[in-house]
Amino acid sequence: MTIRIRTVAALSGAALLAAGLTTLAPAATATTATGATPHRVLFDNSKAETAGNADWIISTSQPDPLAQNANPTTEKSWTGALSAWGVALQKTGQYSLKTLPSGSTITYGTGGALDLANFDTFVVPEPNIRFSAAEKTAIMKFVQNGGGLFLVSDHNNSDRNNDGWDSPKIINDLLTSNGVNNNDPFGFSVDLLNITTDNPRAVNDAADPVLHGPFGTVTGSILRNGTTFTLKPADNPSVKGLVYRTGYSGNTGAFFVTSTFGSGRVAIWGDSSPIDDGTGQSGNTLYNGWDDPAGTDAALALNATAWLSKA
Repeated sequence: MTIRIRTVAALSGAALLAAGLTTLAPAATATTATGATPHRVLFDNSKAETAGNADWIISTSQPDPLAQNANPTTEKSWTGALSAWGVALQKTGQYSLKTLPSGSTITYGTGGALDLANFDTFVVPEPNIRFSAAEKTAIMKFVQNGGGLFLVSDHNNSDRNNDGWDSPKIINDLLTSNGVNNNDPFGFSVDLLNITTDNPRAVNDAADPVLHGPFGTVTGSILRNGTTFTLKPADNPSVKGLVYRTGYSGNTGAFFVTSTFGSGRVAIWGDSSPIDDGTGQSGNTLYNGWDDPAGTDAALALNATAWLSKA
């Protein structure tokens, strides 16, 4: 895969703040004497992503998975049910990965090392704690100013930590009460459903960069207790369903959706089963959806990450 080099250098978040700028765009990828700076991806673990049987982390070494294994070769090189995702990106040499650890706060423009302004893409895999008001604003500003947001929902009543909030409710709350745009900013909402099983199929669109991207061609996905999305193109005409539940099309039954907001990009998936690689911390019941032959889930996750990161 060819590395694309962006030539715009960026001030750090702290420097921009010192200069009196209150709205920060994600720092641009800069060229160096040794080549291009990798696309920077931050995986969230601040919202109980390991509650219950979930293990939605790329590594137990946080924030830096390279501290567990600096040269990962397989999904077992790092510990976490998302390790296959992380290792696949790491092996390209084009991505720099970090995790926002449990107990952290999502920020944008504070100058901190794990502030969203230091990343190109933010992955939130099945959040189980509601975003605070400040965190919702931070996420929306990040996207509005050019960042990529990858959301993964699960089915209705999937509250793994029993705090009264599950991922469909949390994501819908982000979309309707965020302090930036509360009027369906991405053009979709999460359906409050629990669909037991299906093998959703991809639409026929040879030009779509997520369905036909650097990591392969997407033909479909798997749905094992998940949900779908309702599209609202009147609210955001860029919204697009890429993968649909069997028997559905158009604005209903979308299982994987992309959109844009401001100068940023958004993707959302209706189930956490496809991102589960079957490996992780002991004591969890995990399944290998990543390599399930009924879908092309690895290609979908990786192509979407590349698209969100503007790779």
